[in-house]
Amino acid sequence: MARRFVAELGESENLDQVFLVSEKQLRPNRSGNLYLQVRLSDRTGSLTGMMWNAKNSVYGSFENGDFLRVLGTTQFYNGNLQIILNRVERVDPHSVEETDFVTLTEASVDRLAARLTDLLRDMASIPLRDLAECFLMDDEFMRKFTTAPAGVKNHHAYRGGLLEHVVSLMELCKVVAPRYPEIDPDLLIMGAFLHDMGKIDELTYDRELGYSDEGQLIGHLVMAVSMLETMIRKAEQLSGEAFPIELALRLKHMIVSHHGEYEYGSPKLPMTPEAVALHFLDNLDAKLHCINRLIQEDVNSDSNWTPFQSILGRKLFKGGCAPVGERTFA
Repeated sequence: MARRFVAELGESENLDQVFLVSEKQLRPNRSGNLYLQVRLSDRTGSLTGMMWNAKNSVYGSFENGDFLRVLGTTQFYNGNLQIILNRVERVDPHSVEETDFVTLTEASVDRLAARLTDLLRDMASIPLRDLAECFLMDDEFMRKFTTAPAGVKNHHAYRGGLLEHVVSLMELCKVVAPRYPEIDPDLLIMGAFLHDMGKIDELTYDRELGYSDEGQLIGHLVMAVSMLETMIRKAEQLSGEAFPIELALRLKHMIVSHHGEYEYGSPKLPMTPEAVALHFLDNLDAKLHCINRLIQEDVNSDSNWTPFQSILGRKLFKGGCAPVGERTFA
């Protein structure tokens, strides 16, 4: 039987196929009977799986991040498609077609990485270009940077998502900066590259997305500033010249202020034109990506609206919008 991807599923479909599992929980219902709840995903989206009268032995037979063979039937509940599970079985990851579960293909990642390199090497500022080269020459940094997600749940939450988000943001910066003469375009581009780089170590992303101990205790803003300081020292050693003190300060400020508000985790509010621009452009790219995916992944074709999205505090209007395709870059 040919695979049916999440985005293709409808109601009352009998399934026998493999999904990537996460968010597994064993809960009691009102009668005290246990039920299993999991999140099942492939490259096109995810949905909830429910098994009634589940046993502890079933719950313990697999872990988050495993590939799970699922036998069950789809149904809608409160506007969301879910799978009622009759049987689940962990499968060997080597027997799985990995491309069925990878949002970004290897070719897409290569193309994005090449575009990232071009954008950084196109900067006119010699100190910033030299600093960028230190990052590009660091194979371990680039391996992580091109593999990491940008988040665990809200936006670009898949392997390669950080790279996709950063390149998209840098493209926005190139468009916006010329409209405002007070903005240093190279500083804005470099800030976009650096702003989330701490996530390469804040997050875990082997198969299941999560947080490292360092990520939980320190967070990606502080981690990114530390990475920047290390690379500035390396750039100084390679160039034989001191990195401009104010330029380093402005870069650090863009990193720590890019969340925009204290309540969103920024220890400082944006206080320079580049920091203000970075905050709003970063938020724009993240929010639109989140909204587009929620619309694209909603499989209920009977309604022009998505279910209520708690993360946004609203439903989203689908109307006759075509599915959002993969971004392309010049």
